[in-house]
Amino acid sequence: MYRLARSGGSPELLRRLAQRAEGWAGILDGDGTVLQAVAGNARWPGHEAAGLAARAARELTARAAGSYSLDTDACAALLLPLDRTAENHGPVLALVAPKPLPGGLSTLMADAVMPLALSWASESVERKRRRVDLAESRGREAVLHLLMTGQLSIAHQVAGALRPKLPDPVRVCVVECSGGQRDEVARICTALSGGRTWIVRCPVYARHLILIVPAEEKAEPETEREEGPDGPEGTGAPGGTEEPEGGCALGLAVAGIVEDCVVGVSEEVRLPDTATAYQQAFHALAVARGLPGRHAVFGTAPEPALVVGAAGARWADALLAPLLSHLPRRSQDPGSQELSATVASWLAFSSHATQHLKIHRNTLAARLKLVGELLGLDLNRVSDQAAVDLALRIRATPALPRTGPGDAAAPRDLDTVLRAPGVQDWAVQQLRLVGLAGPTAEATLRTWLRCEAQLGPAAAELGISVPGTRKRLTRLEAQLCRSLLQTPSARYDLWLAFRAVDLAAA
Repeated sequence: MYRLARSGGSPELLRRLAQRAEGWAGILDGDGTVLQAVAGNARWPGHEAAGLAARAARELTARAAGSYSLDTDACAALLLPLDRTAENHGPVLALVAPKPLPGGLSTLMADAVMPLALSWASESVERKRRRVDLAESRGREAVLHLLMTGQLSIAHQVAGALRPKLPDPVRVCVVECSGGQRDEVARICTALSGGRTWIVRCPVYARHLILIVPAEEKAEPETEREEGPDGPEGTGAPGGTEEPEGGCALGLAVAGIVEDCVVGVSEEVRLPDTATAYQQAFHALAVARGLPGRHAVFGTAPEPALVVGAAGARWADALLAPLLSHLPRRSQDPGSQELSATVASWLAFSSHATQHLKIHRNTLAARLKLVGELLGLDLNRVSDQAAVDLALRIRATPALPRTGPGDAAAPRDLDTVLRAPGVQDWAVQQLRLVGLAGPTAEATLRTWLRCEAQLGPAAAELGISVPGTRKRLTRLEAQLCRSLLQTPSARYDLWLAFRAVDLAAA
C-alpha cells in the first residue's frame, strides 16, 4: 500500500481497492460530496454507488462514528474516516461492493487508510498551492490590464498585496520562451533581478512573459558579450551603450542563459505609458528573432499621438464622443468604459482579445458591432481601424493640449489631421526605412494594407503565393524593426504614414 501511495498517490490506491472489491471506491467529505472516485468494474453503475456512499457518509457524520456500513439487497457500503481528529467533516474512505463481499476486504480497507490519508493530505496541500499560484498569476494579470487601460491608482492598490512594488520609470520586456519553459524562465528572471521585476505570464500568448523592470535597475548577464562594430552584439540597437541598464541588461542576461529564448525591450517610459512600452517591446521581439543574440531594444521612434497637436486632440475627442458618452439600455449591457477597453484590446490583439478580456468570441463580435455603429465606422477596414487606434492613443495622452491659437472647431476628418506639418514629418520618418528595404517593399506593404492586411487577397494582387507574401512581410519586420503579421502590429502606423504622404503628394 505504501509503495502504491509513493508511486501513484490516492488515485492508484483507490483503483486497487475498487479492483479488489469489484466495485466502487472513493473519497467523500462529511456532507457526502464525492471528492475523488474510481470504479473497478465497467459494468458497475457508478452513479448508484456514489449515491449510496453519499448517504452513508452523511449518516456517518450524523452519528460521529468511527466506522460505518450500509447494506442493501445487492451491495454494501463500507466507510472509514481518513482523519479521526477532524470533527465530522473530514474526508471519508468509502467502498461499495456487490454481495457477497470478498474475503478480507475490511482488513485491506483498514490497511489502506493510513497511506491514503497521507497521500490525500499531501495532494490537498499541492492543490492549495496551485490555487494560490493561480490566484497570484491572475492578480498580476489584472494589474497589467489596469496599467494597459490607464487605471494607475487601482493598479497600485491591487499590486500592494503582491510583490514587488510597481516601479516608475520602467522598461517593458517581452520574453518568448520555448514550449513548457515559461515557469522556469520566470524563476530565472526573478533570480537575475533580485526579485525587483514585476513578472506577468501573458494571457494572450502562451509562450510569452511580460517583465516590468525598473529603468534604473542594473543587472549584468552571467555570460560575456562580444563587442561588434556597432556596439554589443545582439542588442538590436546601433550604438548601444556598453553598460546597459534596466530591461536591457536583464534581457541580455536572460537571452544569454536560456537557449531558444528571445527578448524584446522597450524604451524607458513612465509607468502610465506601460501600454506603449509593451507594444514597443513586442515590435523589438519581432526584430530579435532574426538576430544571433536573440535580443533587441526598440529603436527610438516618435509616437503619432504626440505630433497631432491641439487640432488632432479635438478630432479624437469628437470621433470618440459617441462611444465615451454611451449609456447602456440595460444594466447588464457594457458601458462606455467596457466598450472602449474592448475595442482597444481588439485593435492590439485582434481575435486574441477574447483571451485578454476573458470573454466569448460572440461577445467580442457583438461589442465591436456596437462600437462600429456608435462611431459610424466599418471596423473591418484597416483605414477605420487606424483612425480609432490613433484616436484612442491621443485620448490616452492627457497632457496633449486641446486648444491652440486660431483653432475653433474640431477637424472634420482624419485627412485634415494628417496634413499637419508635424504629422507629415512623422510620416516621412516612419517610411524612411521602407525606401531602404528594396524595390518591392513599398508595393508589398501598400498592397497588403489595401487588402485589409489579409494575406490571401494581397498574394493574389501581387501575383505571388501566400507563403511568398508572408516571407516578404517577415523580412520587412526585421528591416523596419516592427511587428507586422503578429499583433500588436505596426499596420496602423504604416497606413497613417502612407496616407499622410499621399495627401502631401496630392
